[in-house]
Amino acid sequence: MEHIIVTPRSLSKGDHPLLKKLTDAGYGLVFPSPGRQPTERELASVIGDAVGYVAGVEPITAATLNAASKLRVISRNGTGIDNIDAEAAARRHIVIRKADGANARGVAELAVGLMLAAARGIPASDRGLKAEQWKRSQGFELEGKTLGIIGVGKVGKLVAGFALAFGMKALAYDAYPDRGFAPSPEFGFVALEELLERADIVTLHCPPLPDRRPLISEARLASMRRGAIIINTARQSLVDEAALVRALEDGSISCYAIDAFDREPPEDFSLAKHERVIVTPHIGGFTAESVERAAEAAIDNLLDTLRKA
Repeated sequence: MEHIIVTPRSLSKGDHPLLKKLTDAGYGLVFPSPGRQPTERELASVIGDAVGYVAGVEPITAATLNAASKLRVISRNGTGIDNIDAEAAARRHIVIRKADGANARGVAELAVGLMLAAARGIPASDRGLKAEQWKRSQGFELEGKTLGIIGVGKVGKLVAGFALAFGMKALAYDAYPDRGFAPSPEFGFVALEELLERADIVTLHCPPLPDRRPLISEARLASMRRGAIIINTARQSLVDEAALVRALEDGSISCYAIDAFDREPPEDFSLAKHERVIVTPHIGGFTAESVERAAEAAIDNLLDTLRKA
């Protein structure tokens, strides 16, 4: 019997009904770390016998792939594939598939939720009352404010629609802009520098840079409006965190909200503990609807590739 590795936490406990698609197709299932992200050692111990791999956000390194003598396809239950060494996969003729757009609405809705939380100081108010302290901080309304959207794929387009519904202006930057996307006169594509200079809130919906340099560097942080808010539901490496902390301390950035971390859980919680930072544990696509769409897409993509191999 040929085997499939399953690592996404939503699937790896082994009881999800969608897994029956794989067993009905005649495959055995391997769960190297049920309910949690696997280590490199755990992957290495099982990958040698697998022909398929339904993958989560865990790093899939060249060393891991070099042990994959039979592997034909890695199918992600999401859109990001920067956790996979694509060059090593290509050398071994391993196909990489992704679940395009499956969790777009979940991520977009979380981004808007984080915007509202930052604009109204919701987390701080909640902490204060739980500590029996009556402290109020004045917030602001979204109507009339300018949102800068970096990355205008499926998530970014949904966020633009939500922002326009709030009465916001939406500036957008994308390396490959879809000029056919023009939902309102209040929406427009601009250069990244102009977006950062004009936006009250900046939200990130783009992949990391190829060399992992921060897109939001110290110089770009300095160019932003004083008191701006940054929402990051994309990748931790997009922001220079050392420079960000300095900007938070001097008030040039009023709040930073982040949902995605390079390691999950993170090894260093110092940023998460900052009073001007809102953190969530990678819940953007963690809705019942998004999980189901992503899991089904990942399994269907994997089976499609194996049938064609």
